[in-house]
Amino acid sequence: MIKNPIFKGFNPDPCICRKGDDYYIAVSTFEWMPGIPVYHTRDFQNYELLTHVLTDDTKLDLKKLPSAKGIWAPCLTYCEQEDMFYVVYGVMNSMNARYFDVDNYLITAKNIEGPWSEPVYLHSAGFDASILHDDDGKKYIVSLEWETRDGYEKPGVICLAEYDPIKKCIVDFPKRIYKGGTDRGCIEAPHLTKKNGYYYLMCAEGGTGYNHCVTMARATNPFGPYQGDPTNPILTSAPGVSNERHDPDHLKPKYYNPNSVLQKSGHGSYVDLPNGETYLVHLCSRPFVPELRCTLGRETAIQKMKWTKDNWLRTDYEDNLAKLEVQEPSLPMYPLPKTPSFDDFDGETLGNFYYAPRIMPTSFASVTARPGYVRLRGQESRTSLNKVSILARKLTSVHAQITTKMDFKPLVYQHSAGLILYYDNMNYINLRKYYSNTLGQAAINLIHLENGVRHELKDTRIAVNDDEIYFRVNIDGRKTYFSWSDNGQDFHQIGPVFDTTKFSDEFCKYGEFTGTMVGLTCADRLFHKHYADFDFFEYLSDDESGVN
Repeated sequence: MIKNPIFKGFNPDPCICRKGDDYYIAVSTFEWMPGIPVYHTRDFQNYELLTHVLTDDTKLDLKKLPSAKGIWAPCLTYCEQEDMFYVVYGVMNSMNARYFDVDNYLITAKNIEGPWSEPVYLHSAGFDASILHDDDGKKYIVSLEWETRDGYEKPGVICLAEYDPIKKCIVDFPKRIYKGGTDRGCIEAPHLTKKNGYYYLMCAEGGTGYNHCVTMARATNPFGPYQGDPTNPILTSAPGVSNERHDPDHLKPKYYNPNSVLQKSGHGSYVDLPNGETYLVHLCSRPFVPELRCTLGRETAIQKMKWTKDNWLRTDYEDNLAKLEVQEPSLPMYPLPKTPSFDDFDGETLGNFYYAPRIMPTSFASVTARPGYVRLRGQESRTSLNKVSILARKLTSVHAQITTKMDFKPLVYQHSAGLILYYDNMNYINLRKYYSNTLGQAAINLIHLENGVRHELKDTRIAVNDDEIYFRVNIDGRKTYFSWSDNGQDFHQIGPVFDTTKFSDEFCKYGEFTGTMVGLTCADRLFHKHYADFDFFEYLSDDESGVN
């Protein structure tokens, strides 16, 4: 059996495609770089983080974008006629006054690992754009058309436009084609496919919160009219009928379902296997209860589906509730390398599982400057939206222990480096080594930022020497605490026990849609050149323990 989620931690908005025996799933990254991770599998039981689509921060400028902006909802497809991969993605630039200023682009590559073409601008009408490669050679771009006018239903309507691959542009103004298959409202995440002579429009409805779901409609013409599946929604965490078209809020916590481990299930994408089986990937969340806070963010799950005799897509079981365990497909096992739990930085390149906010990690992190270490060049403060040196990986469990060994010699008070638990630039905890003018030497202490309010925990200050030092953070369900050691054996807790649940969309006021990260960090707020060396980064987690 497959146990959900298949991609734990911050892995939302999955889109799946197939080329031969290989299956690829892309997910959203928002303000984090590299952008658009692509996971690979052949058996739906073993996965590897294979590559990233967006890796050049000189061409993709996310600097100064607030948290939760940036890269939204990639659509990854494979066009068999051209032997070409396509990615359609949006760059959300602003959500001020609910205008949602987004630019949608299209890129292509012969190989899933690139190189990818220069981006083609599509339109800015709305988000969650995706593409259909029709069997007659035509191509269509489908997206949510974001509604800003008073008196109109929010957030909008699904729209469609033909794309000219020769001229590389949209043929005409997008046309509105579909308002939804339920009355949950907040329609988004359209994917258009073709099968059995029908154009199938899969959407998310209910908002990407506790009333989220997957719906399906079909038509004999890509521009409609579309007929909704009479059993909509076809997948959800909140079964039942609801009418929320009047409420544009996406979270809707009143629809939390205590009978389901997987919450917020929706935003789906399906793939047909050559053996006749069908699987659907979708986002989900696992909140702390009763706070309903999702520290791990929105994750990726998978469900087994089936096509009915009258050509509708349904779950392969009796109801439409997202399941924690799913029957695996009839495919041969295909083991793949896992993301390592211990990184000694002995390789010649940085691991592809590291991310940084808004800029590429390789712009400040080097594994060759000092062999056996990763060297982080310090830049701006961790609150900055510009150039911040945070080398992070996704938190995949709320039962984890993260340890590092650091060599750092601060010279002025603007120098600091250490270990960080990070949700966004307004919410983090940083165990740091810095230069204390009061003590006249190096010291360690904790900095805690909560919804933009900065707390320097001065009572945690401890004088230390210039030797290498070990930092650790333990996450034990709702409780998170930091510790340090001078020998790697005897660790001493520093500071209070923190509330893990606060690292979540639901608590943080300045960001949403992402998830908690943990990593290494260095700041030089004077010249942006002082550095810290880290000997290793150990990430131990109990990914099977769930959330409670």
